[in-house]
Amino acid sequence: MPHPARPTVTLRDVAAAAGVSVPTASRVLGGSSRTVAAEYRQRVLAAAAALRYSADASARAMRRANDSIAVVGDDLTTPSMGMAAAAMERRARDAGAFVTVSSTHGTATRQLETVRLQRALRPRALILTSSRLDANALDGRLLDELLGYELEGGLVVIVGDTDMPFDSISFDNYGSAKELAHHIAELGHRHVTILAGARGRGNVSARTAGFMAGLRDGGVEERHIRISHGAVSRQGGFDAAQRLVAEGREPSHAVLAANDTIAIGAMSAFRAAGVAVPADVSLTGFDDIELATDVTPRLTTVSLPLAQAGAEAVRLALRARAEKEHLMMRGQVVVRDSTTIRVA
Repeated sequence: MPHPARPTVTLRDVAAAAGVSVPTASRVLGGSSRTVAAEYRQRVLAAAAALRYSADASARAMRRANDSIAVVGDDLTTPSMGMAAAAMERRARDAGAFVTVSSTHGTATRQLETVRLQRALRPRALILTSSRLDANALDGRLLDELLGYELEGGLVVIVGDTDMPFDSISFDNYGSAKELAHHIAELGHRHVTILAGARGRGNVSARTAGFMAGLRDGGVEERHIRISHGAVSRQGGFDAAQRLVAEGREPSHAVLAANDTIAIGAMSAFRAAGVAVPADVSLTGFDDIELATDVTPRLTTVSLPLAQAGAEAVRLALRARAEKEHLMMRGQVVVRDSTTIRVA
């Protein structure tokens, strides 16, 4: 009679048995160059032996038939993702590698499914781009999957905010937004609406908080700041601007949008309603996508180094194993034609 299959022991099981964090267990069992205290190292090794945990050496070598880099993104249709992905592809091609791209629609479940699929395909590296990736997502299962992939010899790079123990590139959304909002306050605007996008979305939430801080520092009273939530899309911006016009209340002297796509949608709605930008309302965006300079008036925005981030992500993915790098990139306020001085 065949013996029942032994349950798979995960890295999280070993960490729990040893009483250490998953990243600590990963460093011990994955041969990281980072020092782990002797006490913890012994506890991890003892727990791994007791649980019969082993990382298959042949899998760890990650023998591949190609030099692919798998990019896993939230939404492949956004201009900002397009800019980053194009830079990734160029940098990879120069290094003799190539890029594949998958979309997850920003859901943790789909991220987990996609990472599992990519592990089976054994790419050289995984680059995850998302507004926020949390270590405790899905009770840590996504983190476990990524740690397992690194134990097999792959490299993980995250573009976006995260508390996971991998190479990462993030943007100072809060600080850049604060600088832009302070500029708007200095132009004399004292009634402002923030088109904040969807609630709970990491990057746009940080930008909204930065907008609020910059406006307050610039002398705008909080009671004169309105926040409007909606879809992070051109249609979301169009609908939000339509609502502002229809409300008929004290008009905003300025509208700060959480990204350029929202701002461009709002600009279209204002134009349709006979509201002139910037004569009636100043309007700003965030990201500095190519379309920001093609619309009329040209959009005042924050220019994020999206292409640089994409190229840096591939550099990290292709390098030899080393200490983890955590890069923070700051945007630059770009003043164009969609904003003007507000005369009291």
